[in-house]
Amino acid sequence: MKHLLLRAALALGAAALLACAALFGAGYYYSSEHGRGCASCHEMNAYASGFHGSAHRGLTCVDCHQASLGTKLRHIRVHLAHSWPEAIRLREVDVLEMTASCQRCHRHEYASWHAGPHSATYQRIFADPAHNSKRMLMDDCLRCHGMYFKGSIRDLVQPFSTNGPWHIVPAKQAEQPAMPCQTCHAIHAPGEPESRPPARISVAGAAVPATLAFFDRREQLHFSALSLPIPVLHDGAQPLRMSQDPRQTVCYQCHAPRQPEAGSEAALKGWGPQAGSGDDRTPMGVHEGLSCAACHDSHTENARASCKNCHPKMSNCGLDVETMDTTYASAASHHNIHWVRCADCHQHGIPKPKAHKN
Repeated sequence: MKHLLLRAALALGAAALLACAALFGAGYYYSSEHGRGCASCHEMNAYASGFHGSAHRGLTCVDCHQASLGTKLRHIRVHLAHSWPEAIRLREVDVLEMTASCQRCHRHEYASWHAGPHSATYQRIFADPAHNSKRMLMDDCLRCHGMYFKGSIRDLVQPFSTNGPWHIVPAKQAEQPAMPCQTCHAIHAPGEPESRPPARISVAGAAVPATLAFFDRREQLHFSALSLPIPVLHDGAQPLRMSQDPRQTVCYQCHAPRQPEAGSEAALKGWGPQAGSGDDRTPMGVHEGLSCAACHDSHTENARASCKNCHPKMSNCGLDVETMDTTYASAASHHNIHWVRCADCHQHGIPKPKAHKN
């Protein structure tokens, strides 16, 4: 009996040593020489090569990717079994874990994103009684909210109707962000590391960040901002002057106009897509031609502080533009900053600028 116990103890000790060796080996596999350990597996070689040409090439794989024991052993098992997919994609759980890692280097950007509307959780977006009671949820909602979610809208929210109360089916999903950093950033995209903070956004547009790209749910790929089109939009029959700032192409992937509805004047007269239709917010009136990024902070989306860049505190008519109701969110706003026109306030003609005394 003692011999059996001794043998069992030795076997357990050997198993523990093997587990420690596997853990150490797996850790080295992930972290050695800026990803060369990862690239030693041929299915990862292309991804590791792409990473070394990216703006994040000074980091190691584990600076962004989680490397828990379970993850390491899962990857080793997949490699040894030759069961990797043709194209290796991150799971949503991996993406959400990476989002927390972004703040280690991008603290200001992360804090701004977290304070803005794009950090909204699945619970806030998909279990909203005011929205869900008026419109049926559909799979296309996941194109902009939850593009990394694996499954259909029925797998995410129940009941699938306009009668609630609604709940998020995967309970752990409820408080997770539906639009994580990787929604608009491709961390393996080719580019140079930033040596200093980018300059203040201008109407002409600053250099496009190397990582700026939209993740397409259907293709399971990031599309660079420089490869995306700027739409041609109209205000009635009149074509609008569109900013050519390529950064706003990412915005248009979700804040998009609709084709004129059948029977509408725009459709009957062939005017083309109208600004302000769908979820589009293309500037018209006094702000025609401005880029989204000319006013909106890239992560908080706040635009209030941008007024002072073009306007003095007091306008020509004596109003403080920063105290005016310029919001898009309220239908009652008389000065919606996207579509306000001089004639909205000055029905009897535009006043001449006041002479300022020296």
